[in-house]
Amino acid sequence: MAKLYLVPTPIGNLEDITFRAIMVLKEVDLILAEDTRNSGKLLKHFEINTPMQSHHMHNEHKTVENVVRQIQNGKTVALISDAGTPAISDPGFLLTRACVEAGVEVDCLPGATAFVPALVNSGLPNDKFVFEGFLPVKKGRQTRLELLAQETRTIILYESPHKLLKTLGQIKEFFGEDRQVSVSREITKLHEETVRGTAAEVLAHYETKPPKGEIVVVVAGNK
Repeated sequence: MAKLYLVPTPIGNLEDITFRAIMVLKEVDLILAEDTRNSGKLLKHFEINTPMQSHHMHNEHKTVENVVRQIQNGKTVALISDAGTPAISDPGFLLTRACVEAGVEVDCLPGATAFVPALVNSGLPNDKFVFEGFLPVKKGRQTRLELLAQETRTIILYESPHKLLKTLGQIKEFFGEDRQVSVSREITKLHEETVRGTAAEVLAHYETKPPKGEIVVVVAGNK
């Protein structure tokens, strides 16, 4: 039966893709890709010749209805993002919701996502945690930080390299300079690194060593 597959792709090391993911990407009728140029390299590496179509945050509102209709008409479709599991801070939620509402079967494969290894590797409690993704850029940012400062569970944030110092500075300000923080970057890649310490210590580290690559910030909960 035609369905939508949500297929995780490697966040760095290409060998982290699963055998099942490769099989699904070879067998579906269409692959929706966040960036067809980026995904084209992955498909070429694994000799996947399935047709691709662009599906990203700037066009997904317009393409969702058509994709659902194609699946209802018998096409099996796979959605991939540039890296990791679709819909986790990437396109995917709108299409998944539309399929569920239309009675179309959705099958999400297990696979790579950046925040799980960063959390486990942090050494901070992981029996309970809250995934915040990216903080608001401007409006509502301070309010969000004030609320998170009182959160007792371990907190997971995504951040870009050029905003990391600002975020660490605000964690130091709102959470306290002694709050434990772990910053993982370039997970599964050649220059993978995790820096752990207090908010003040981790901030001082990156003030002297500008960060590069994809970043996950894990913050201890309030005791």
